[in-house]
Amino acid sequence: MSRIGIRPIPIPAGVTLEHEPGSITVQGPRGTLARTIPAAMILEREDGVLHVKRPTEGRLHRELHGLTRTLVANMVEGVTTGFRKELEINGVGYRAAMDGKDLVLTVGFSHPVRFVPPEGITFVVDTPLRVAVTGNNKVSTPPASARYARASRTRTRALSISASGRGARPASPARPRRSNRQY
Repeated sequence: MSRIGIRPIPIPAGVTLEHEPGSITVQGPRGTLARTIPAAMILEREDGVLHVKRPTEGRLHRELHGLTRTLVANMVEGVTTGFRKELEINGVGYRAAMDGKDLVLTVGFSHPVRFVPPEGITFVVDTPLRVAVTGNNKVSTPPASARYARASRTRTRALSISASGRGARPASPARPRRSNRQY
């Protein structure tokens, strides 16, 4: 059996699930998420808990069992608590600010760098040196935070992604320049 697939998914109060073969919609206090899932997987709900079952022991169904359970569990968590990824700014004079919904970074360029959040993603500037990227969808929140960290690092390596609750990871140092000297 799949160690991940057999684990039940607790459904908190205030969360509703609508399941049709091949799709699932989860509604909760933070919004609604919809996704296509493998139509062969069987979803059973009982006593506030959802179980994902597979129809056969075939290789394809074994592979999809844990995947389907994880996707649905992430949707339930997203509409109840959401996901948050923190970014830390390292550098003298570097800072972050909000301009409406846009994130404005001052990271050593001749102009401020402005980021417009994609749909479903919000920025929260806790301090001028700490930015949080929040969203309901686990599939889009971490890649969005990585995209902004990468974009600011093109010249300065200012942003680094820190693990929530475990402290900040220092930004990687700039690579030394190669010289054209031949010895």
